[in-house]
Amino acid sequence: MDNASPEKIVYPAAGPYPFSNAIRAGDFVYVSGQIAFLADGSVSSGSIEAQTKIVLESVKAILEVTGCDMSDVIKCGCTLQDARDFSGFNTVYATYFPTEPPVRTTIVVQHVLNARVEIDCVAFHPVS
Repeated sequence: MDNASPEKIVYPAAGPYPFSNAIRAGDFVYVSGQIAFLADGSVSSGSIEAQTKIVLESVKAILEVTGCDMSDVIKCGCTLQDARDFSGFNTVYATYFPTEPPVRTTIVVQHVLNARVEIDCVAFHPVS
C-alpha cells in the first residue's frame, strides 16, 4: 500500500500487469476490472456461473483490504464475452447484492484475455 497522500491510497496488484487493484480517493474506492484468475495465474475455463463467482470473490477480497464491503458498492461495470451468458451471470451477481444493488452497466465485448466476464466497481465508504 502506497500512501501518496491522505486523499489517495493505492492498493497495487500482485500480478504482472501494470495496474492497481484499487485506489481510494477520499471517500470513494475504485476497483479495477477483475477476471476469473485461478491461484496459478491462469484464467478459469469454468462456466459463467463459476467465473462470475471467482470474479466477485476477488472484488470482495479487494474491497475488504480497502476497508469496504460489497454493501459499499455504488456502481459496477460488467462485461460479458457472450450475451447468452447474461442469465447465468445475473443469477450469481444477484447473490452478492441481495438488497439495494448498485447501479450497473453490462455490455458484451471481446476480452483481451480468454475470460467470460470482467467486473470493475466503485465503492463509497467515508473515511473515518
